[in-house]
Amino acid sequence: MATKLWASKAASYLKVSTFHRAFATVVKDLKYADSHEWVKVDGSSATIGITDHAQDHLGDVVYVELPEVGASVTQSGGFGAVESVKATSDINSPVSGKVVQVNEKLKDSPDLVNGSPYQDGWIIKVELTNPDEITSLMDPDQYSKFCEEEDAKH
Repeated sequence: MATKLWASKAASYLKVSTFHRAFATVVKDLKYADSHEWVKVDGSSATIGITDHAQDHLGDVVYVELPEVGASVTQSGGFGAVESVKATSDINSPVSGKVVQVNEKLKDSPDLVNGSPYQDGWIIKVELTNPDEITSLMDPDQYSKFCEEEDAKH
């Protein structure tokens, strides 16, 4: 750990770019928000979670704050939080809608967000209220490029 910290500080001093992990998974059939949430649309409903890139930067997730079923979420608005050993981070919704289901498994196993961010670690499902919002989100190629550029700044 100390070596990694020293290397990061040395790289920063020398103005050399370093990457935390350059191989974060980006799934082809999803859309992505610049706040690192993903959405999978199926008709008028959508499943939402945080990206592999986000969970990797957070570290080991120890708690996920979930909204209530029936709550309304708005695009770019916060609806919960992910707490890790490193930090707590808000979760923003990539789309507007009404929460129809929350992933109850995360209450007992928040680490599903780390181990399976696109499958078992999904966070909420919503009934979309404005499906046109999907067009403002990034596709997988755009999101990959966004992450590379963001990581290059750090």
